[in-house]
Amino acid sequence: MSYRGRFAPSPTGQLHFGSLVAAVGSWLCARQASGQWLVRVEDIDPPREVPGSAESILAALPAFGLVADEPIVRQSQRQAAYEAAFERLRDADLVFPCWCSRSDLVASGGLHRHGFCIATSDATRLPAWRLRVPDVEIVFDDGLQGLQRQRLIDTAGDFVIKRVEGLYAYQLACVVDDADQGITEVVRGNDLLDSTPRQIWLQRCLGLPTPTYRHLPLALDEQGRKLSKSAGAFPVDPTRPASMLQRALDFLNVRLRHRDIDDAHAMLQDALSSFDPRQLPRSNSRLA
Repeated sequence: MSYRGRFAPSPTGQLHFGSLVAAVGSWLCARQASGQWLVRVEDIDPPREVPGSAESILAALPAFGLVADEPIVRQSQRQAAYEAAFERLRDADLVFPCWCSRSDLVASGGLHRHGFCIATSDATRLPAWRLRVPDVEIVFDDGLQGLQRQRLIDTAGDFVIKRVEGLYAYQLACVVDDADQGITEVVRGNDLLDSTPRQIWLQRCLGLPTPTYRHLPLALDEQGRKLSKSAGAFPVDPTRPASMLQRALDFLNVRLRHRDIDDAHAMLQDALSSFDPRQLPRSNSRLA
């Protein structure tokens, strides 16, 4: 199968430096492999969305030379696909309804580990739905962070895949979308490394292929905070893309042959000419 990568921003604000790093890193990996680069808007959680954010992000990407090879996919328009996956899990008895509150789970450290709801069912309110998680260790080799091991029962427990409000959880939507889009490698920020074992388990439950993974370092401010959470996380300026694109390439250890380029498209092509994914930084995080 030919290489297919993606950039999947959540519309919770304008494009910031950390997201630009993920977009550039995923684009370079796709182009270096002569593959395709896709964009997916992960607008699965309306309460967290900022109005106009998705449009702002999508409008900014081309200014940095980042143009998707296929039409943009929006999770808000894919509820039928998530519903079908959920029904497959329910038919296989891999999910269960749960009315547990946070107080019900205090004794187990906030995790649900029983494979069934320990609270009393309540016909007056809708339940959440959890995936049954057995005592299984998920092992995978991340392209940057190395060998990863996680016992899901200790780190995630029976995790929610459909919320009380009827919204499908990120883990399920991400897995279904990656499979439907034929994604062969996921290049994204290291803040999602911990989610990967849950996604791999869901892929196995649904009989879906598992892509390879490459988790880029998080961009931190001088106080060691994730840049997207920092007070200094100003949006990148798409009207002046060259300087910020240069900064993103430097963050990724990508060197340009010509440092005087001020055109984003030309800068990306120059970077691509000598790009080697093995030279990407392997740390968990680094200063922006």
